Amino acid sequence: MFLAVDDDVGVFMKTRWILIGMFSISLLIPIRSSYAGAAHGYSTSSGALATAGSSKLGLIRGEVHFDGPALKPTRINMAADPSCGAHSGAIFTDDFVMAPDGKLANVLVFISDGLGSEQFTTPAEPVVMQQKGCMYKPRVVALQTNQKLRIMNSDSTLHNIHPTPQNNREWNKAQPGGSSIEDSFAREEIAIPVKCNVHPWMKSYISVFKHPYFSVTLKDGKFELPNLPPGQYTLEAWHERLGTIKQKISVSSGEVTTVDLTFKSAAAR
Repeated sequence: MFLAVDDDVGVFMKTRWILIGMFSISLLIPIRSSYAGAAHGYSTSSGALATAGSSKLGLIRGEVHFDGPALKPTRINMAADPSCGAHSGAIFTDDFVMAPDGKLANVLVFISDGLGSEQFTTPAEPVVMQQKGCMYKPRVVALQTNQKLRIMNSDSTLHNIHPTPQNNREWNKAQPGGSSIEDSFAREEIAIPVKCNVHPWMKSYISVFKHPYFSVTLKDGKFELPNLPPGQYTLEAWHERLGTIKQKISVSSGEVTTVDLTFKSAAAR
């Protein structure tokens, strides 16, 4: 059984296979072509500023797959709130969302090492999270430090957004139907759990970075990290039920490096 993905949620030769713990990575040869801007269709970071000229910057691009049968979702009982229970059909958990071809959604991919002490501008545009149908959309959100997170309540019922970080200020805000609120996080932190105190099935994760080199996969499993200076980096991928993987990546001037990541079924929890 495959869980459909809500659209709101946003020929190379293999050279070697590397098995790390319970994950495998297919590292493919870089494409010898200049990168001239971010591609469309991915849930990416807010975008790095190309101060040295985009022709000298590189790009990491890839897909995330799951090598195993889809994990079964759990049906959610929303009967406690009549407004939430008004769905036309059954609603299931979205903590594991995989397409029929094995591509995996809601995977956070980011640079965890190699950027040095470079400082990045905080984007002026907020990142938007929706509360729709008594579910958080998207389930996995990423933004930069001090960037505004705008939470929209598209439902008619009261919600209560409650992030529980370890390294940031915890906040807990009631939100009437049809309203929006904004807040931010001052420090880097991966996978801050978010809950709704009114509806216990509502869950999400927020990650905060000092830099703009991060991406969250959509239903096509794709990710893209544009405008990276040439160098050696650590690429990290996180999934709430499959854990974390790290891989050293080399980025060359004006080239695209393609990296396909595969989570193994043995890692599932």
